[in-house]
Amino acid sequence: MKLYLKTKDYSFSKQEFDLMWDESKDMLITHPVPENLETFYEGDNYISHTDSNKSFVDLLYQRIKAMNLSNKLQLIENQGYKNKNILDIGAGTGDFLNLARTKGFKVSGVEPSDKARDKAKQKGIDLEHNLNHISSSKYDVITLWHVLEHLPDLKNQIEKISYLLDEDGILVVAVPNFRSWDAKHYGKFWAAYDVPRHLWHFSKRSIELLFKEQQMKIKTIMPMRFDAFYVSLLSEKYKRNPFYLLSAFFKGLWSNVDAIRTKEYSSLIYVLEKEKT
Repeated sequence: MKLYLKTKDYSFSKQEFDLMWDESKDMLITHPVPENLETFYEGDNYISHTDSNKSFVDLLYQRIKAMNLSNKLQLIENQGYKNKNILDIGAGTGDFLNLARTKGFKVSGVEPSDKARDKAKQKGIDLEHNLNHISSSKYDVITLWHVLEHLPDLKNQIEKISYLLDEDGILVVAVPNFRSWDAKHYGKFWAAYDVPRHLWHFSKRSIELLFKEQQMKIKTIMPMRFDAFYVSLLSEKYKRNPFYLLSAFFKGLWSNVDAIRTKEYSSLIYVLEKEKT
């Protein structure tokens, strides 16, 4: 592996990290991984473990999150999966599963953060601490919304996920795309690197190869266009740009325009299925 980029944890510890490029899979790996990694999720800035709306950025995140929830569920229903059993890995405070339950899905979820699980429980969603606590029953739909990049021991985690997926089910994975225009533009300031919480940084090629090892293939790929704006907003703040709002809007817009040609959007949703034998 070779050094791709040096960056740092702008939102919490300010510690520096290297991104190492695995050429064989076209993915980046965060190095080093802190022994106390769980402490990097404890800051108030880690919004996905809270329902915070204190700041403008918090409010924007919650607004985009609410808009995305129905879109995520519609995506699954458009694949022909309605009123099925669904497992959400990295379920956060449970909002996606809460909505899925109201639409007739039988819901299960995993979330390692005690704080986030408590928030979910207040909404009537009981989450398991990790995948080892999930029963051996098969799921029609398994989702990881910006979660795969956080999972340690990636190969074994993908193997477990594949085992839990029904032969006719679908796996939905949303991850940032380090091959996007905004990633290249912002470089070390690109907020979606989010080191060291993001252990892995994926391209389309890396997703294809990682899941091929578990006899799974990509069925379709879809963009998450809002992500370019939100990531640009955070990236501009990391650069200490006093005009970050205006700049982020135009950078996010240009990233999406550029992706019309390249298909390399800031974040991508992959729908995967098991290969038929």
